[in-house]
Amino acid sequence: MALISVVVPVYNEEECLESLFERLDKLQAGCEDSFGFVFVDDGSRDRSLEIIRGLAGAHDNVSYVSFSRNFGHEVATTAGLDYADGDAVVIIDADLQDPPEVIPELIAKWREGFQVVYAQRRVRRGETWFKRISAWMFYRFMGALCNVEIPPDTGDFRLMDRRVILEVRRCREHSRFIRGLVSWVGFKQAGVLYDRDERHGGETKYGVLKLILLALDAVIGFSHVPLRWGSYLGMLVCLFSILMAVYIVAKKLIWGIEIPGYALMTTGVFFLGGTQLLMLGLLGEYVGRIYRESQQRPLYIVAEQSDEQRSVD
Repeated sequence: MALISVVVPVYNEEECLESLFERLDKLQAGCEDSFGFVFVDDGSRDRSLEIIRGLAGAHDNVSYVSFSRNFGHEVATTAGLDYADGDAVVIIDADLQDPPEVIPELIAKWREGFQVVYAQRRVRRGETWFKRISAWMFYRFMGALCNVEIPPDTGDFRLMDRRVILEVRRCREHSRFIRGLVSWVGFKQAGVLYDRDERHGGETKYGVLKLILLALDAVIGFSHVPLRWGSYLGMLVCLFSILMAVYIVAKKLIWGIEIPGYALMTTGVFFLGGTQLLMLGLLGEYVGRIYRESQQRPLYIVAEQSDEQRSVD
């Protein structure tokens, strides 16, 4: 019999928590393994922490960690992995879009010998067309840019063996993308298809801007190809400039045609200036992340935790 730790990052999910735990708790009845639940409150402003405290007081297998402020979903997930002590760890969001009833399938795959079992979305109910199209484009874009293969149509809902958790814990960068880190550490991985449900209650915490920032963290954290694109763009601009210079000289010396220069010059200045600003901004993103890592601040600050809960670090 194995211990399965279920990590639940929480931010303002008071409408979902009790239903989530009820469904998670039912899994133990038909499973030979024992379960432990680690809730990570990411600075919630509603009753989430109060509900989590109640669950921890009523159930011996429930523990929690509460942050001093909101540090973000990826960091909250990291804290859950730091505090989980199971033979395998399952990450699941609190909004019940990922059905807890899929967890036994993940465990079954793990028992077949796979060290990472990710849940792969077959149907995405309750999501807008924009969210579906942008998600489809994101995974294909990542596949083209990165040297790490991230399975398409997956989120953080997955099971990881203890060996994988120990390796992921060693990755302490601040700009985090958990599913990318799990793919980066490798090991034997497999997927389980499932149908994603609508949100049980509350509102999504990932708006368009947060999704864009997450995508930016993913691309910059796992690829230097954008910097290489800057070099390619610079070479193309230089080549274009040389060809234009040859063309203008030929028209002037061979055919004697007057060349009005203000329009071409203005267009070229704006094009070159825009290109430089774009690449400076991209370079600034990489340098900014280097500066952030050099500060060596902790990923998160724990304000409260259940009595028996202790980090492995």
